[in-house]
Amino acid sequence: MWWAVQMARNVVSYNAGISACEKSGEWRRALWLLGEMREEKLERDVTVSYNAGVSACEKCRQWQHALSLFREIRDDALEPNVISYSAGISACEKGGQWQQSLSLLSEMRDATLEPDVVSATTLASAHARMADNGSMRYCCSAGCGKRG
Repeated sequence: MWWAVQMARNVVSYNAGISACEKSGEWRRALWLLGEMREEKLERDVTVSYNAGVSACEKCRQWQHALSLFREIRDDALEPNVISYSAGISACEKGGQWQQSLSLLSEMRDATLEPDVVSATTLASAHARMADNGSMRYCCSAGCGKRG
């Protein structure tokens, strides 16, 4: 009977599920699968597991959950990569949290990672919003300009 076949619970199957959740906007399920991986003591990686989770949160404007995943990445003694930061910056920007976007940009630069097209475009959008509401002074004092 086909329903009696149990899928193998391994990193590949969980990552496939998390990636599918990201593409379909199922951020809650993506986070649930990451939690299941933790409970099963399966190794979560930045490249697939966490980046797909952060991206799922970003697509659904769940900036708080995206930032929570950043904490988990570090708790797992891993380092976020450019894709992680770009998705986190985008999630914060979509949630109107430009200060958090700038904070992630600062962290990204401290980690000597260069922003990609996605993060640069997102930050340009955040700058436009800041200019509209008169908050550019904060941005300049936060040091988001190019380092010399």
